[in-house]
Order: sequence, then structure tokens, then C-alpha cells
Amino acid sequence: MLANLMGGALADAEARSLSRPLSAVEAAALDRSPALDALAALAPADRIKIIAEIKRSSPSRGSLAAITDPAALAVSYETGGASAISVLTEGRKFHGTLDDLEQVRAAVALPVLRKDFIGTPYQVFEARAAGADLVLLIVAALDQGTLQSLQNLVRELGMTALVETHSADEVSRALDIGASLVGVNARNLSTFELDQNLFGTLADSIPSGVVRIAESAVKTAADVAHYRAAGADVVLVGEALVTSDPIRTLSEFLAV
Repeated sequence: MLANLMGGALADAEARSLSRPLSAVEAAALDRSPALDALAALAPADRIKIIAEIKRSSPSRGSLAAITDPAALAVSYETGGASAISVLTEGRKFHGTLDDLEQVRAAVALPVLRKDFIGTPYQVFEARAAGADLVLLIVAALDQGTLQSLQNLVRELGMTALVETHSADEVSRALDIGASLVGVNARNLSTFELDQNLFGTLADSIPSGVVRIAESAVKTAADVAHYRAAGADVVLVGEALVTSDPIRTLSEFLAV
């Protein structure tokens, strides 16, 4: 599944580059106002922080929500106390677009994450050109050299990489490239099975000074409490927010 998602995202980026070449995207990225400080927004605090996700669909669950106005949803997230907004821009399975990200960036004052299957500099420049402050890098999808070079480019553009892991080896690889935000995804991207206890088994291998982010398998406040007790500084939540009253749900989750 991960290979298919990555291959599709790279093919779509290549198609976009035919009408908008790298030089144009790079110029647009460099013309943007400086990225917001995501590390400050997500720094460990006395209570859990939440990255609230705009997510229409997923390969595992199918359609979740129409989300005809991503900017309005992002404003609800900001009102509800989210610390950052994640925008899925992958089109084939998640039905997201870069336009969604641009709309969200224009509507909120929070850091915005481009959540996609990133494997080329073109996609990183696209993220900054659309106003992203953070970019997702998935360790399992990238060789170490590519992971390091993309991390370097993200930093050169003033953004922050959320480096996603699924195993102790991947956490080690994330730390080797100097990741300051390390996510542990409970969803196996090959089988799409969930293991909510995976974060707890890996958290101790993420040193202090690195923000620890728990991803996936968050449906209730009890799930948030589970991750907080295991050492999470931040949780990333999508499905539970797009299928409920987001402000009420955020209030419940932040009360943990």
C-alpha cells in the first residue's frame, strides 16, 4: 500500500511539473512569507497538544467527510484549541489538493503541515509555495540519503519536517538526520493494521529535546490519555474530528 501511495504521489507531482516547472515552483516558494515556527507551537507543555487534520477519505476507511470548505474547518480547529493544522494533499486515495492547503494557510494563524507522500525536492518546493510550514517525511518510504537531503531542503526553506516512523530502526534513522519532530504512526502503512501500543514501545528511544508525536488510532479522549501517559507531547487527529463536532471533540481531547 505504501509503495502504491508513494508511486501515485510521485507520478502526480511529475504530471504537475509539466505545466508548472520546478523553476516556477521554486520561485513561488522563495517568494512566500517566512514559515511559522512549528517547533515553538508544538513544544512540550503541561497538557497535550493536537495537530488537527483535514481529511476527506482514506484507503482504510473510504469516504469520511465531504469538506467542501477546508478553510472553515481549519478555523474551527483553531477556535477549538489545535496547535497546528494538517492538510492531506494526496489526491488519489485521500481526495486532497494543494489548493486545500492554500485555503487553510490563508484562513488561520497556526502552522500548517503538508501531509502527503513526499519523495522529491519538487514536492517540498510545492509545499512552501502553497504556504506549508511543515512537511511530512515518511522514513519507510525513503532511503537514508533521500531522507537526509529532503530534510536539509525543508530546513533551508525555513520549514520543519515531521519525520514519521513505525519501528525502532526507523526512529534511529529519523534521529540520524537530526529530526526535531518524530511521529510514531500506529497504522502499518503496508497492511494498514493499527497498533495503539506501538508509540509506547518506541517513545523512550526518542530523546528529550525531540517532540514526540503519536499518530493514528485516536477516536476518544481515552485514546488521547493513553498516548499522553505513554509520553506523547502531541497527537495527530483526523477521522475523529472530521466525523464529529470538531470544537467539542477538541475540547474533550485537550481536557486530558
